[in-house]
Amino acid sequence: MLPFTLQQLRILKAVATEKSFTKAAALLYLSQPSLSKQIKMLEKNLDILLINRENSKISLTENGRVFLQYSERILALCEESCRALIDLKNGERGNLNVGASQTIGTYLLPKVLALFAQNYPQIDLKVHINSTRIIAKNVINREIDIAVVGGEIPDNFKKKLTVENFVEDEFSLIIPKSHPFATKKTITKEDLYHLNFITLNDTSTIRKFIDNILIQNQIKTKQLKIIMQFNSIEGIKTAVSLGLGAAFVSSSAIEKEIELKTIEILKIENIRITRTLSIISNPECYKSKAFEFFYTELCGLKSHLES
Repeated sequence: MLPFTLQQLRILKAVATEKSFTKAAALLYLSQPSLSKQIKMLEKNLDILLINRENSKISLTENGRVFLQYSERILALCEESCRALIDLKNGERGNLNVGASQTIGTYLLPKVLALFAQNYPQIDLKVHINSTRIIAKNVINREIDIAVVGGEIPDNFKKKLTVENFVEDEFSLIIPKSHPFATKKTITKEDLYHLNFITLNDTSTIRKFIDNILIQNQIKTKQLKIIMQFNSIEGIKTAVSLGLGAAFVSSSAIEKEIELKTIEILKIENIRITRTLSIISNPECYKSKAFEFFYTELCGLKSHLES
């Protein structure tokens, strides 16, 4: 007999997420006394303390954090087995959890999702957008079936994933239509020092990536004039369109602005800032019909973007 039940694992996960017995009980439609009883029973059966209850604050012990990692994997595997059986039973029907890193999820993925939903209305899609690291972790934990990411995948994660090159994503230098450089199509490296830049905050992985490429091309990023920082691409694009400055933005994010002719794109002599987007999945997971259909749609988009 195992010293735990699946329900107890669900309860532990809910408590860890909500950091409250009351909220966790409400989430699982249980009474708080019933939930507390299950946690105590789980700790007794395992003979370890899983949850700290000091000063009315709920947190996991070190044992609890380790056990939670395995609990999440067990629960995800149970859900996967049910989806596999449903897939076999219903043929082309089923569920699919799709993930994407922030910029891709906002600007590129919706094109695939719209076409997929039109072609396969019988498949229930759930979309998760987060940082590359979190999305990759969720794929490893079987919480996401397939994802498209643009950031750097940690080496220890790569060993547990199938990583396939998707498409090249170029970062364009955009300026307002009213800027003096708007009549130019190409500028020199030295011209960059005469621009007022609008950027993402300095903790952003995209900001760090762009800075690294510029540094590799002998551009002194600390001498660039940064007048404004945003935590969103939309904020940056709006600020540029209003004439406040210049910015490096993913080409996939500026299609609307190009169509409306609110910005100009500048090329920099001998510099091209690109990153490779990746499709990631878990090689140990069952590949459903829904997975195969979605992967086919991604391949179709790849061919379209590369043509």
